[in-house]
Amino acid sequence: MMTNHGRRLTQGQFSYLPDLTDAQIAKQLEYALKHHYAVGIEYTDDPHPRNTYWDMFGNPMFDLKDPAGILAEINQCRKTFPSHYIRVTAFDSTCGVESPRMSFIVNRPKNEPGFGLARQEAEGRQLRYRVSSYATDKPEGERY
Repeated sequence: MMTNHGRRLTQGQFSYLPDLTDAQIAKQLEYALKHHYAVGIEYTDDPHPRNTYWDMFGNPMFDLKDPAGILAEINQCRKTFPSHYIRVTAFDSTCGVESPRMSFIVNRPKNEPGFGLARQEAEGRQLRYRVSSYATDKPEGERY
């Protein structure tokens, strides 16, 4: 049985595990590079599940062979955005696939505000639900 370690965002691979170390991240990057995936680093301060398009940090890395270069970019992103969510995405450009194969979070804010669930009664006794991120209670740039 998997457990969520506190109030943590659970998106992507390894979400229910404790944070990955840099050595563990490097192993995942080795796997991605071995399979010729393009690796991208993305960040956001609004991790709503429907917010699938995070901001890119730099360009996707198509031709790197060494995970140390990607890890250096991850650490630069951590330094630039220490209070944001940062994720690594590995994209498979193989014809017929053309889809992300891996996606995992490598940085989180110290305080993860979580999400609220609002219920609304509608016509015919229907119930509608809306999920909203508590992070968006403050303007962008002031959330963490």
